[in-house]
Amino acid sequence: MEEIGFISVLALGFMLGIKHAIEPDHVIAVSTIASQSKKLWRSSLAGMSWGIGHTATLFLVGMTMVLMKREITEQWAMSLEFLVGVMLVYFGITTVISYKKTHAHSPAAGGSVLHNDSKSEMNNPSTGFQLLYTKSLFMGFIHGLAGSAAMILLTMSTVQNAWEGALYILIFGAGTIIGMLLSTTIIGIPFVLSSNQIYINKSLTQITGLISIFFGIYYMYNLGMNEGLFMLWIQ
Repeated sequence: MEEIGFISVLALGFMLGIKHAIEPDHVIAVSTIASQSKKLWRSSLAGMSWGIGHTATLFLVGMTMVLMKREITEQWAMSLEFLVGVMLVYFGITTVISYKKTHAHSPAAGGSVLHNDSKSEMNNPSTGFQLLYTKSLFMGFIHGLAGSAAMILLTMSTVQNAWEGALYILIFGAGTIIGMLLSTTIIGIPFVLSSNQIYINKSLTQITGLISIFFGIYYMYNLGMNEGLFMLWIQ
């Protein structure tokens, strides 16, 4: 009976992982990466790399705290969340201004669109993917840090010992990887379909960047003013 109960807990953890992956700040962050990819499989793998970075951080920080039987303080937890807002603004800005760097309009070619990432692929096919992978991994790492406090509380209240905790976090992580893979694949579709339509693609890319900027500012304001993080910093 205990084994059946634990399996149910793991199944719940997997579903919570999928749900966690599609939270607004996660989807908005990864959409800035998906907007830079002109191939759908790259968008999908970007989502997977986000999930891997997120899971690795949750596992390392979460298990360290579980084994030490300690929790992350409220100030640290909120400060790590604040980093997410900073990251959203940064990647939003780079997305807005990146179009000028990654796209060039060529009248001689009949208005075709030339992508710098395509040129780099001819010289080194792995360069563009490595950059995409690194950005996504970094995003997952920051989100994992931000979510580690809640993950520790959830794990400690759900399982009975350390090995169950480790398994629970890994199953939760598997759910986030699958959830993010699916969401980035869906998000990547309009960018891939419009890759040869300069005006539409540019508009989608810049709208994505602006959403990330404004959501990041709101995210930081809400944490700092409404939830009292700024007061915690000056105390």
